[in-house]
Amino acid sequence: YITKYKIPIHPLHADGYPSIGDKKDTVKVPEDGSVKYVDYKFEGNKAEWLDYAAERKGRFTGLQNKDGSVKTECGIHVAGAEKTWDRDLWEDGKSKVKELTKADAEKLEKAGKDTLVVTYAPWCQFCQGMEEEMEKFASSMDGKIDVVKFRGDEERDFIESKFEA
Repeated sequence: YITKYKIPIHPLHADGYPSIGDKKDTVKVPEDGSVKYVDYKFEGNKAEWLDYAAERKGRFTGLQNKDGSVKTECGIHVAGAEKTWDRDLWEDGKSKVKELTKADAEKLEKAGKDTLVVTYAPWCQFCQGMEEEMEKFASSMDGKIDVVKFRGDEERDFIESKFEA
């Protein structure tokens, strides 16, 4: 999708970072930096870069928590993380980004319409950070493609199996 529509991407992808937090908190996958995404093309064997488990390795793993413990997984996989935010993103009735139900998500492939699904968690700082830009993108598409949101933290197994996220 990114390649087909030339969606702007973070410049660190060209340095081998598939998951972007900030550079000091993100590791190259693979660690030798042999795989990169430059000018909308992969350099090297993209299989390892696209692998879910390897990609997760880049997010926050090894960072120190406030209590001194060390993160072993991405925030979405930490029990209780979902209780740290008090509003949903892309408010119903005010946003061009529409909510996707689980039933509609299951029909999406057969619908035949180009759709960008934003898998998110409202408590995730990175999801919060993309809210404004995703709203601008949805507005700019003006019906050319649907831009929809789906809460990945509430349907983890479904998201992993259906969207490979």
